[in-house]
Amino acid sequence: MNKLRIKPIERAAASGLQRTLGRWDLVFLGIGAIIGAGVFVLTGVAAATQAGPALVLSFVVAGFACAFSAFAYAELAAAVGGSGSAYGYAYATLGEVFAWVIGWALILEYGMAMSAVAVGWSGYFQNALSAAGMALPESLLKTPFEGEGGLLNLPAASIIVVLGLLLASGARASANVNGAIVLIKLIAIGVFIAVGWGDVDPANWHPFLPFGWSGVMHGAALIFFAYIGFDAVSTAADEARDPDRDLPFGILGSLTLCTIIYIIVAAILTGIAPYATLNVPSPVASALLAHGHRIAAGLVAAGAIAGLTSVMLVMYFGQTRILFAMSRDRLLPAALSNIHARTGVPLFATVLVGVVAALVAGFVPIREIAELVNIGTLSAFAVVCVGVVALRRLRPDLERPFRTPYSPLIPILGFLSCVYLMLNLPLATWQRFIIWMVIGLNIYAVYGYRRSALAQI
Repeated sequence: MNKLRIKPIERAAASGLQRTLGRWDLVFLGIGAIIGAGVFVLTGVAAATQAGPALVLSFVVAGFACAFSAFAYAELAAAVGGSGSAYGYAYATLGEVFAWVIGWALILEYGMAMSAVAVGWSGYFQNALSAAGMALPESLLKTPFEGEGGLLNLPAASIIVVLGLLLASGARASANVNGAIVLIKLIAIGVFIAVGWGDVDPANWHPFLPFGWSGVMHGAALIFFAYIGFDAVSTAADEARDPDRDLPFGILGSLTLCTIIYIIVAAILTGIAPYATLNVPSPVASALLAHGHRIAAGLVAAGAIAGLTSVMLVMYFGQTRILFAMSRDRLLPAALSNIHARTGVPLFATVLVGVVAALVAGFVPIREIAELVNIGTLSAFAVVCVGVVALRRLRPDLERPFRTPYSPLIPILGFLSCVYLMLNLPLATWQRFIIWMVIGLNIYAVYGYRRSALAQI
């Protein structure tokens, strides 16, 4: 094990972070990350271009594929614990090099996803300002690379700064705000279900499989990424009151609730509007407007803004905790794991992430970023699935408060599902991902390998 530089598993090690989050805080953290662009945007795109009314089956397929990885996450979260999500699990099961690779991939995933969502949030925010007669000039909505007159995307950069100030105030305050935001978007989804149910026309569900079964699978590959936020729950291990029990509850609970919501919304959305008309930026609100439900559409639009806000908040939170974990293991500079005495948060990491993400969101046009983000996510999921099998062999004696059922079948299915979806991503995405990984491995070779905590043992 020493030759592989595998981190010893030390339960209940003090991290300096404050244990203030209960099981329902973790469920809401997961819902905050999962329900956002997936339900408010991807449902329409996937229905119109991939699956048609059979999008409900795509959500079922994607839900099962994601559940395989979720069970693996739940077992390792309870058995290994600690901040850092898949990074920490890889360190304890596959060794330092694998941990660095996954940590580097997660930095890409969380940081770029946050900036990309901020750009989407900016569009919804501008729509709200326009409706109130206070629209911002185009120069403050476009980057210098997006046409003449563009200066920066001011709303996108500003919302990240605001969320940074919130996170710097402490995990408890952030959880309270996230809980309130989650309630807002759940109410908005509830309004859509209640109002839309009466306008469902079964004729819109025919043909049910306009793109065939392959369309269902392509749709599943597209909307799979609507589920990935559950992994942010595991980054809060050091701030959970009872991580052994609460983390599996938070991971599986949030995934289950969101899967049910996605299936219901997809069924109603394709029932109230012809699927070919749904390839628009705000398909849920647009479908209600087409039926004359202006107030309901406004509430859904407000829920979309709230949904995207909570996604950014949880992604921001997860990014800082991953940097914290990697710094605590001395793979990154020590300043990133310094805890503020009053708020109990890694303040320097919070500021650094906010500055970089705000600059990216404000000045860089985010195109085709979803695939780049998702390949990092899928690689992390795959490693977690392998980690469950590896840890069962390396440490059969380890206490496991939660055990993945039907192991190793479930983890193997999770691994194969992730690899299959990765292979369906464009070649350009693989090329960019490889470049990012080469940069990361060079940093590890020059800095992390000799300075890491394991190197000093």
